[in-house]
Amino acid sequence: MKSPSVHILWKFNDGPWGGGNQFLKALRKELIEQGYYTETPEQADIILFNSHQHQKQLLQLKKRYPDKIFVHRVDGPLSHTRGKSGITTDRKIFYCNEIVADGTIFQSQWSREESYRCGIKEQPFEACIINAPDPGIFHPTRKYASHDRIRLIATSWSANPRKGFDVFHYLDHHLDFGRYSMMFVGNTEQAFKNIKTIAPQPSAQLADLLRSHDIFIAASKGEPCSNSFLEALHCGLPAVARNDASYPELLGDSGLLFEGTADVIDKINTLAENIDNYRNKIRVHNINEITEAYLTFFRQIKNCAIQKAFTPKRLSILKYYLIRVRLKTM
Repeated sequence: MKSPSVHILWKFNDGPWGGGNQFLKALRKELIEQGYYTETPEQADIILFNSHQHQKQLLQLKKRYPDKIFVHRVDGPLSHTRGKSGITTDRKIFYCNEIVADGTIFQSQWSREESYRCGIKEQPFEACIINAPDPGIFHPTRKYASHDRIRLIATSWSANPRKGFDVFHYLDHHLDFGRYSMMFVGNTEQAFKNIKTIAPQPSAQLADLLRSHDIFIAASKGEPCSNSFLEALHCGLPAVARNDASYPELLGDSGLLFEGTADVIDKINTLAENIDNYRNKIRVHNINEITEAYLTFFRQIKNCAIQKAFTPKRLSILKYYLIRVRLKTM
């Protein structure tokens, strides 16, 4: 069955950036290699748009090409990470999904269920497809080196406090730094005393850093499908992850879950004592599998040939709604 041509509505950033940018770059690269990607929306059968970004351009494309299929990669719910401002953004995401999207992709089952709970309406065409990084960059090392201390690492492009900084600062004060070292790669608003901090790194350098460490600490709250977490697993690092949001379904047997500061060090110690066992249990889905899941979903919608009617009245309603929401956040 022939796959449709795809265009991703996104402004790609080549440097260190958020997880959505990193995943969409990997997806675009794979679609290009398989011959299904087009750089212009005019030539695409499918236009994939992401969360709440580029909505003005999205509306223009939907009005110009009502016969094309628009698929929405949903993020969040963002209210779990951004508070009140996230609630407003979620409304934009949910309403745009209802009015524009012919198909909806959630990044995890947790994200799907939480989005329902927060108000998104179930659509006829939906799929749950996790993320994956570029395997040419994020892959395991061939040989694990031994170190004087067990090396822990955490990463976050965002400095949002809900990215796990409560746990990181607890570890900074209570971790046994005679037995462990720890590095944080990313942006932070408060300095650490014992944890080494470096700025966000390009993907290749970040992957090298991950492979030079032993255990990944995943402490964020409300993650629909953490790209940094998956990058670490793909580099062969077992993880100690917060028992929250999508982490339980993504981690599997690749590490241990913790509840908070009360038990995180115990879980680190347990994993460290059995690190080879957890390394051997890491199971990940590569970008080829994820791309095929996207293409399968695209084919399913295209074969049904059902696009949402987008009358001038519906366009006016959506424009009014998005402007009203934007004004409320100013």
